[in-house]
Amino acid sequence: MSIQNDIKTSQNDFQTISKLLGDALSQIAKLFQNEVDLAKAELGEKAQEVLAAMGLIAAGAILVIPAVVMALFALSAALIALGWSQPLSYITSAAVAAVIGGVLFAVGVNRLQAGRLVPHETMGQLEKDKDAMKEMVR
Repeated sequence: MSIQNDIKTSQNDFQTISKLLGDALSQIAKLFQNEVDLAKAELGEKAQEVLAAMGLIAAGAILVIPAVVMALFALSAALIALGWSQPLSYITSAAVAAVIGGVLFAVGVNRLQAGRLVPHETMGQLEKDKDAMKEMVR
């Protein structure tokens, strides 16, 4: 009878181990799906931030253009009133506008760098999950 008991115990142990492995794989699959959902949500938020930033940049550019043009005309008129020639005053105004525009462009590009758009929360959670899975396997 002891051999039959050993066989039944072995079969029960195998079934228990199989069930545990199945449960672990199921939990890992659920965890992975949750991480994918988190990544989607975070990337969606980042995309919305980029679109909002681009909308603000475009609206600001549209509204500031007439003001800049008028300021450049005023600068040119002031330079002409100081005795500068018309072409030289217009070129100087254009150079001032180009420098300011270049600085604004550089700041805008800097704010859209890829490093700022990385889903940091998802990456951190994936690292935690990887560590947890290593512990489960041990």
